[in-house]
Amino acid sequence: MKKINEQKQLFDAIEENEEILLFKNSTTCPISSNAFDEFKAFATEHPEVPVYYLNVQEARPLSEYVATYWDVKHESPQALLLTATEAKWHTSHSDITEQTLEKTIL
Repeated sequence: MKKINEQKQLFDAIEENEEILLFKNSTTCPISSNAFDEFKAFATEHPEVPVYYLNVQEARPLSEYVATYWDVKHESPQALLLTATEAKWHTSHSDITEQTLEKTIL
């Protein structure tokens, strides 16, 4: 699981992996904290999945860019499966669970 803060890091990750799972985290929200725990559990159990995250408070321009570029309403917490051209899947808040990620991503 790798933290990203800049567009270049995001597109480098997508270029390297073709698609990535991205988590948009709020460092001040308890719902986000719970979702991040679920996301981390998924990442630990599935190291073959390229997993990245950003903290919205630290990387707001990137968070906003993701919403605009992939035409997905900004939410936090939010999990997205991204390719260079599309958001293949996304969900937010309490729908981010290890089980949901496993059913959707694997």
